[in-house]
Amino acid sequence: MSLTNFGKLTDEELTIWQRDTWRKARNESFMGQFTGTDHNSMIQRITELKKSQKGARAVITLVNDSEGDGVAGDRTLEGNEEALTSEDQVIRIDQLRHAHRHEGKMADQKSVVTFRKEARDNLSYWLADRYDQQAFLALSGVDFSMHTNGVARVGSDFPNLEYAADLAVPSDRRYYRWDATNGLISGAAGASNADLTTADTLTWEMLIDLRAEAEEDFLRPVRTVDGVNMYHVFVTPTAMKSLKKDQDFKENLRNAGARSNKNPLFKGSESYYVDGLAIHSYRHVYNTRKAATGSKWGGGAVDGCRLLFCGAQALGFADIGSPEWKEKGFDYDNQQGIAVGKIAGFLKPQFKSKTYGTKQDFGVITVDIAQ
Repeated sequence: MSLTNFGKLTDEELTIWQRDTWRKARNESFMGQFTGTDHNSMIQRITELKKSQKGARAVITLVNDSEGDGVAGDRTLEGNEEALTSEDQVIRIDQLRHAHRHEGKMADQKSVVTFRKEARDNLSYWLADRYDQQAFLALSGVDFSMHTNGVARVGSDFPNLEYAADLAVPSDRRYYRWDATNGLISGAAGASNADLTTADTLTWEMLIDLRAEAEEDFLRPVRTVDGVNMYHVFVTPTAMKSLKKDQDFKENLRNAGARSNKNPLFKGSESYYVDGLAIHSYRHVYNTRKAATGSKWGGGAVDGCRLLFCGAQALGFADIGSPEWKEKGFDYDNQQGIAVGKIAGFLKPQFKSKTYGTKQDFGVITVDIAQ
């Protein structure tokens, strides 16, 4: 009698499954929509390691703008050149793995092929979802010990990932709290979500004020293929609900959108493009929806979310190789196990601001709002 042995898959078969798994994971990943390989991407994807005395490292480079004024007319330029300055940001990498194990042939009458397909689908979704969660926690400056809904993770290995040690809280000049009465209050002015009230919900006025702050503070936008400067804004579905009810937002969207069924108000879209802002609704934007009373904001009783206002290079993503697909037989191949592992890493880039003389978040502004 011959039994199916997953361990005897050919290298070609394994490669196909590995690539299919990552392709499926990327397709299901929300953050994948905003990921690119150059400095104009909101999430810059690094796929190669650089060699150094400390070994192989994933590096994202931030190049500073020129500051000199040049020379006039025929005045001598040679010897007055300005050196380009840059900062290398090292993204630590680690492996994330998960697996499914078949209970046994008699416990499950499905074929081995069906189990493989179901396991691949589940593991692909798991991989995409967990990297989405990590991306939004890193952008928000929230520890990996937390779920994105404000509940502490129990028994999770996320805090043990190498790159978890590089999570940085929002910098004071790139952090704000929204106050419905007084407007945006910066971290440099002592802003704290402990002072939120239920009235401090998302409005179009707040987004307009925030865009002005971003432009004044030189937060570099993402430039689209047709030459438009764009910022990406991420909020929870509950916060988006408040914005949809805002009369100013409805008027702007109605007048700015196409007069057809393509208008997002007609389509019920969860992404809105207006006035240089791409506003997206996503459940993994950090919030306190499931946090216990006392652990919420505004003195422990106000549900809030951490709005993300993102420009170029808001996040670095080290994407090293395809996922590794492993299949193993247990108990004389009566049970089958399937595991996936992926090496990656995240880093929210920061830079030494010449304006403020302190380290600041490079491509993201966070705003705590009520929802």
